[in-house]
Amino acid sequence: MLIDSEDPVVDAEKTWAHLKSRDGWDHPVGATDEQVLLMTTSMETRIAFDRAALKQFFGSGLQENALPPLFEIEKRDRHDVLKKLEQATRDCKPPYRKGDVSFRILATLDPVVLNQLPSFARTIRILKAKL
Repeated sequence: MLIDSEDPVVDAEKTWAHLKSRDGWDHPVGATDEQVLLMTTSMETRIAFDRAALKQFFGSGLQENALPPLFEIEKRDRHDVLKKLEQATRDCKPPYRKGDVSFRILATLDPVVLNQLPSFARTIRILKAKL
């Protein structure tokens, strides 16, 4: 299951503990932490992290200085990251919005760049071991 963590994660390897603490989800019998892959804190975190993809997608209208800092971006509030993406692209055609635009840019992200994010690296590690 691939989902947004919605909040920063204390221990990326204890995904069910995060889901229980944040959302009250019970750990299904037989389920493992490796069956939960978290986008920490949301897909916007990954989108904001790949600056080259943002520049390619949004072009010269992108206001890169309005984007959130890359340092420890997975510890940032998801609402803040979304707001900064929207601000940085407000003069772009189209500007960043959840939905069609977000999914189109998500498809252009570079996995090599994203592998610097701990949650993404964990996802790749688990998928490689299982597939």
